[in-house]
Amino acid sequence: MDIRELEIFITTAELLHFGRASQACNLSPAALTRTIQRLEEQLGQTLFVRNNRTVQISAAGERFRIYARQALHDFKSFQDLLTVPQKVAGTLSLYASITAVYSLLPDLLELYRKAYPEVHLDLRTGAAEKAVIQVESGEIDIAVAALPERRNVGIEFLPIMTTPLVFIASRQLAASIIQKADEPLNLNQLPLVLPQSGLSRRRLDKWLKKNRIVPKISSEVSGNEAIIPMVHLGCGIGIVPQLVLDRSPFCNDVIILQRAPQLESYVVGLCSSQRNLQKTAVQALWQLAEKQSIDALPIENI
Repeated sequence: MDIRELEIFITTAELLHFGRASQACNLSPAALTRTIQRLEEQLGQTLFVRNNRTVQISAAGERFRIYARQALHDFKSFQDLLTVPQKVAGTLSLYASITAVYSLLPDLLELYRKAYPEVHLDLRTGAAEKAVIQVESGEIDIAVAALPERRNVGIEFLPIMTTPLVFIASRQLAASIIQKADEPLNLNQLPLVLPQSGLSRRRLDKWLKKNRIVPKISSEVSGNEAIIPMVHLGCGIGIVPQLVLDRSPFCNDVIILQRAPQLESYVVGLCSSQRNLQKTAVQALWQLAEKQSIDALPIENI
């Protein structure tokens, strides 16, 4: 007898129905019957008492079930002993904006370094809107990015946090904008400081088009971080993720404008390609991030 035969016997003993057991074991009824008969011949005992309506396990079958379960347990335990975990080493390349490096990565990378000290970390920084492109091109193993509106084929995304998009202005410009209590912010004639590309730019462009507003763009910059000092200098109204504003050295020098358009929030997390996730170093970081995200959830959300 072999391990497969023991598994078939245990399934049949649990279901007490040869038809359902054959389906569960992906066997034809005839093949399952032959397996049981072969076991009975080897043991010299009847394992099941069958008639046209019912199947009952015999006394010998009950004793054999105890043996079969223990044999399967011992076999799987032995397999586990033979399985040697693959060493996590090599180089792991990461891409993130400066804000992500300061806010999202420190705790995660500290845990990773302690758990896998033999992995060499190659951290590169740049504009957040280029993160997914870096992964798609194969230049980077894993990146911190905003969840794209359309999922890219072959790209996996692990959400970590959500941050709203806010409209900001310098204190002087904010004081000059006259708003009534029930009046929304009018973007028709106000100068705008916008990112050249990326998710926030696409969402604002969509809103402007829907409301038939031709924007008055005073400046376009690369990266969310660069918008805030430009706004501080009085170049116009900017739109940035709240997370970026909170981490900016100019956060106290600009004002979040009230009654501004409500754009969809950013979902920020890790992204990697399915191919890269086959690498042990990438898998290890991904799994740590998953655990960190679950641990950070309120108890009622778990």
